[in-house]
Amino acid sequence: MSTTKIVIVGSGFAGSVVAEQLARAGHQILVLDQRPHIAGNAYDECDAQGVLIHRYGPHIFHTNAQRVVDYLSRFTDWLPYEHRVLASVEGQLLPIPINQDTINRLYGLNLDEVGIQAYFERVREPRDPIKTSEDVVLNTVGRDLYEKFFRGYTRKQWGLDPSQLNAAVTARIPVRTNRDDRYFNDEFQIMPKDGYTALFQRMLDHPNIHLELNTDFFAIRQQIKAKTIIYTGPIDAYFNYCYGRLPYRSLRFEHEHLPGISRYQPAAVVNYPNDHAYTRITEFKYLTGQQHSHTAIVREYPQAEGDPYYPVPRPENEALYQQYKALAAVERNVFFVGRLAQYRYYNMDQVIAAALKTAERILGSA
Repeated sequence: MSTTKIVIVGSGFAGSVVAEQLARAGHQILVLDQRPHIAGNAYDECDAQGVLIHRYGPHIFHTNAQRVVDYLSRFTDWLPYEHRVLASVEGQLLPIPINQDTINRLYGLNLDEVGIQAYFERVREPRDPIKTSEDVVLNTVGRDLYEKFFRGYTRKQWGLDPSQLNAAVTARIPVRTNRDDRYFNDEFQIMPKDGYTALFQRMLDHPNIHLELNTDFFAIRQQIKAKTIIYTGPIDAYFNYCYGRLPYRSLRFEHEHLPGISRYQPAAVVNYPNDHAYTRITEFKYLTGQQHSHTAIVREYPQAEGDPYYPVPRPENEALYQQYKALAAVERNVFFVGRLAQYRYYNMDQVIAAALKTAERILGSA
C-alpha cells in the first residue's frame, strides 16, 4: 500500500466525515469497512417489498448544533420529523418522556402544570449526591414511576439495574410538567430526505476517496503503510485487549414486513419496559415519511454478545477506558474518533462534531 494514503477504519459517521473533509483538502484516502456496505449503523435500505428500513435500528437525527446541520446539508435535503414514543404500561400506551398526560391518564387525575409539579415534589425521593441512574429517576419522579417506566427497560437494555449505571443514562430523558410529547427538545429535528445511505454515498463520492468493503482492518494491519490512520472501531480491539475487554452492549434485531397494513402502531416507537424480551418496536414509515401500502417494523433484543453498539457507562469501565486512552495518546499518527473508539454514548450529531474536530486537527498539523 502507498505510504501517501490516509487510511480510515470504518465508514460510519465518524470515518466518513473525516474522509470527506480530508479528501476535499487534497489528501488521498482509503476507507476500510468490514461490512459489505457504507454508513455503519445508520445504514438504511429498502426491504424486499420496497419499504425503507433502518437495518440496525432507528436512527433519528436531532441536534442544537447549527454547524452540524450546515455540514450535512451539503449532502442531503431534509424532512421535518418530531419523534414521539409511547410506553406500554398497565394496559395503556402512555407518552414517554413522562409528561402531564402520562400522569393524568396513568392515575386518573386531572392536574395542570402546577399540579403536576406539585405531584412530582410530593412523590420524589431526594437523592444527594446523585451518582446512579436510579438516583436520577427517584430524585425526579419517585418510586412508582421509576418501577413502571424505567427499571425494567434499563435492566433489559443494559443487563444491569439502574443502581449500577452512571447517572448519565437516565439523565438523557427529560421529565415534563406540560403536554409536550416530543421525545427530543432540540432546535433541529429532521431526517435526511432520501435516507442515510444516500447521504453517505454523496459524502464519500470524491475522486480522492477509495472504498474497500468486506475488509477487516486487523487482517491486513501489517500491510498498511499509511502516514495517518483514523480508527473508529472499539479502542480495546486496536490494542489487542491488552488491559482486558471493555464492556459493550449489543442488540439483536427482528425485522418484520407487514403486507397490506399501512400503520401497525400509533407512534414511531413503542417501549415495553415490563413486558416481553424486547425493549421496543419501531415502525419505520413514521421516521422516513415514506408513503407505502405496506409497513415494516423491528423489535430490539438487547444482548451481551454481538456487534458492539453501546459502551456501558459505569465508573470501572471508564477507568479501564482511561488506560486505553493513555495508550492512544502516544500512538503516533493514529486518531481515535467515534462512539466505540472514544467509549462514549454519543448521539449522531456528537459523532459528527467530533469527526469535524478531528479533521481540523489533522489538517492543522499537516
